Amino acid sequence: MTIQLYQFSQSTCSQKARLCLAEKGIAYDRIEVNLKTREHLEDWYLQINPNGVVPSMVHDGAVILDSSVICEYLDEVFPEVPLAPRDPVGRAGMRAWMRFLEEVPTTAIRVPTFNKIFSKVDTSSENADFETWTDKMPLRKAFYRRMQQGGFAAKDVEDSLERLRMTLNRAERQLTSTPFLAGDEFSIADIVLIPTIVRMEDLGLDEEWAGLSAFTQWYERVKARPSFDTTYYPGTRLPPQPGWA
Repeated sequence: MTIQLYQFSQSTCSQKARLCLAEKGIAYDRIEVNLKTREHLEDWYLQINPNGVVPSMVHDGAVILDSSVICEYLDEVFPEVPLAPRDPVGRAGMRAWMRFLEEVPTTAIRVPTFNKIFSKVDTSSENADFETWTDKMPLRKAFYRRMQQGGFAAKDVEDSLERLRMTLNRAERQLTSTPFLAGDEFSIADIVLIPTIVRMEDLGLDEEWAGLSAFTQWYERVKARPSFDTTYYPGTRLPPQPGWA
């Protein structure tokens, strides 16, 4: 069986898929899709993923889309290293965490990330290039066009930070009772959260979990797993930022 992962090394969603593959010890071909040169909007890639986002996985010719779907698919097809609770109630709890994490922090982290990366992009309506490539986006067109010259508005940033803080506090409450989000074992729920926390750390937002001892211990545990270093190979993290302003 062959697996190809179409991904961008610094994409948090691509990192989720890589974490899952690393946890399971699955060999795969990594195919870089350069978001900086908008390769994800080229016709050849849109034929693979009509949403124009990464990652996409091809397993023996079958295309699997969406990072969380990829993780659950891998857990079903390669069950030898389980990444979900075995009982239905436990799996439901894991999936509830996944839905929350996809809805809240996964989307929230994009605003501070894009403010750092795209702060010098000309997003004015007069910039024909910006209009042209955002118009081709099947998803997130409105997200990009919410950017002002120099980044998102201060209210957008604060709203995103508030959602990230809510996530940290909710995780802290859970992790005072269990070592991992879905219980006693590492699961896909943890995988979905890890890239957002790594990105927060890269953006200089790690002070947000100062004083959250259970969460801090969880983060140290997941960073000590072999899958972490496998996933975060050189060039996959943003250059460390001195702080957030």
